[in-house]
Amino acid sequence: MAGIYIHIPFCRQRCRYCAFYSSTLYNMQQAYVEALCCELATRRNYINEDIATIYLGGGTPSTLHPTQLQNIFNTIYKHFTIADNPEITIEANPDDLSPNYLATLRYMPFNRISMGVQSFDDTQLKRLGRRHTAAKAKEAVANARNAGFENISIDLMFALPDSTIDQWNNDLAEAIALKPEHISAYNLTYEENTPLYNDMLCGKLKQIDEDDNVIQFEALVDRLTSAGYRHYEISNFSRPGYESRHNSSYWHNIPYLGCGASAHSYNGEERRWNVSNISKYIEGINEGHPCFEAEHLTAAERYNDTILTRLRTADGLPIALIQKNFGNKLTEYMLQEATTHITTGYLERTPDDFLRLTKKGVFVSDAVIRDMIFVD
Repeated sequence: MAGIYIHIPFCRQRCRYCAFYSSTLYNMQQAYVEALCCELATRRNYINEDIATIYLGGGTPSTLHPTQLQNIFNTIYKHFTIADNPEITIEANPDDLSPNYLATLRYMPFNRISMGVQSFDDTQLKRLGRRHTAAKAKEAVANARNAGFENISIDLMFALPDSTIDQWNNDLAEAIALKPEHISAYNLTYEENTPLYNDMLCGKLKQIDEDDNVIQFEALVDRLTSAGYRHYEISNFSRPGYESRHNSSYWHNIPYLGCGASAHSYNGEERRWNVSNISKYIEGINEGHPCFEAEHLTAAERYNDTILTRLRTADGLPIALIQKNFGNKLTEYMLQEATTHITTGYLERTPDDFLRLTKKGVFVSDAVIRDMIFVD
């Protein structure tokens, strides 16, 4: 089984923290979708497996017209074999999810919606450059339920500028009250050359300190697990059976085809990524010379990818997998580096021979993973 990722790089307005590739040039949207469908058709043999997940991310895929979305699905279903019971997700801004638009989505194969809520504090939403309000986010969830969607995910952000633990606890309470099947929660990062980063440099806002950051993450884990969500990956929580199957494929080295400007693909042996420029992407596709780069992965690079992804999950990293795929040298290196973190209580070696982050190890996961990365 494999997945397809479709990148839709259009946004009505740029969020002030976002460093992902996106554009507000809506006059290019139709030409982009046509090029996207062409790429899907020409790359149908990149992965010779049935497709179990399809994910439209961005950008803001919910800005596409239903006809454009239908063209994408017509192309996918024409050129790929879709597995039974696929997971098909669209990322959406709450402002876009009117009852009429959601009713249209229900006529398509979508069975999962991922909403970029980020916060239920209108002051923070304005500071982040989001175009919805807290009330609109709640309305969007209700609209999606009324339209028949039974798998809803919402994104939250913690460690927001000048935020307090009380504000964060309120965000968590509001999220839990909506009863989504899935919640993703990300630590706000100040990416260089974004408006939010520049505001921080100029002293217009204050980044919270590391201790408060940890306190908010602890509250996230405690509140959501107490509410019945499984903390199945560092940033992701779900009701039983509602883990993101598409994102889980990334963490378990399952191949995926990525189409669209800046989209990445992985087939087990190489990574390939398209140009991060809409005009160049369209031009390359139309002229039969797609603009992309690719790299063949060495054993060490594939080992590092496995460490980076599998240790993020609650299941952890099976030692036998490293031994089977990478041999004695890298297995011994991994176990040697893991020993220190097992001693400090950040890692555990389970009876079934998995390496797994402990609860306190999750808070320093970047450091643990960094130590286990192999550098020639």
